[in-house]
Amino acid sequence: MALLFTASLVNGQETLYKTVKVDGLNIFYREAGSPDSPTILFLHGFPSSSRMFQGLFPLLAGHYHLIAPDYPGFGHSDAPPASTFKYTFDHLADVMADFAKAIALPACAIYMQDYGGPVGMRLITSQRIEVSSIIIQNAVMHEEGLSPLWETRRAFWKDRAANEESLRKNFSSLEATRQRHIGATPHPELIDPDTWTDEYAFLTRPGQPEIQADLFYDYQTNVAFYPSWQYWLQKHRPRMLVVWGKYDRSFSVAGALAYKRDFPFSELELLDAGHFALDEATPQIAEKIRGFVK
Repeated sequence: MALLFTASLVNGQETLYKTVKVDGLNIFYREAGSPDSPTILFLHGFPSSSRMFQGLFPLLAGHYHLIAPDYPGFGHSDAPPASTFKYTFDHLADVMADFAKAIALPACAIYMQDYGGPVGMRLITSQRIEVSSIIIQNAVMHEEGLSPLWETRRAFWKDRAANEESLRKNFSSLEATRQRHIGATPHPELIDPDTWTDEYAFLTRPGQPEIQADLFYDYQTNVAFYPSWQYWLQKHRPRMLVVWGKYDRSFSVAGALAYKRDFPFSELELLDAGHFALDEATPQIAEKIRGFVK
């Protein structure tokens, strides 16, 4: 049974803040809109949470039923220590599949950003949720989309012991957290600093370095899955919308163009925004979603 925390009113629609017990964990999620409307499931990226969608909810709640959970270890969901919980993308997907069952998630469109891509594609290809259409926002499924910044992560995958200390500095630095949002955008004044200060507060909680290091290490499994995910999309040809912040320093525009090249049935929109495109282009993304999700 879901527990209701509180609610806020957005354009006549309440956003509900709930938690539900899943696999022994309290999983937090945001919900808005009428359950009778088409459902959209939102899967967040690193190091964010469902909070990244809070600006989008008021623009969509009048037309859609919106669900945005926090993964274990993120946001307001439980964060068991890495010594007792296996932080892998397979496990996150398992918990999200059980979350979908717990709330009786209907057939839905799915919005995937960053980590939401590998979590979502595991759910889609294993048919553990029924998906009517796919929205991809700065989530890579082609190696060419991984920028040169990923060379340090590839070194970490090859030799974890030798590279983990330097990698963990990425979690303990407020400036690194800020740069994930500011990046190369020419319009940093559009980005609310609360986005990175809140994320930094979560990242510096006890146990977070171990949690995030485990997920960074496991990210190599996502790269190994890219060919099979590409094959699935080519075979099933789902309705696809790709919205991409072109100033992303981690996931390059080449990754966005690869979708259009390999999946010509998809729609592509490049945005004047960074990795977290919702920081700067929420109205544009909302407009694209309203024209795309039926």
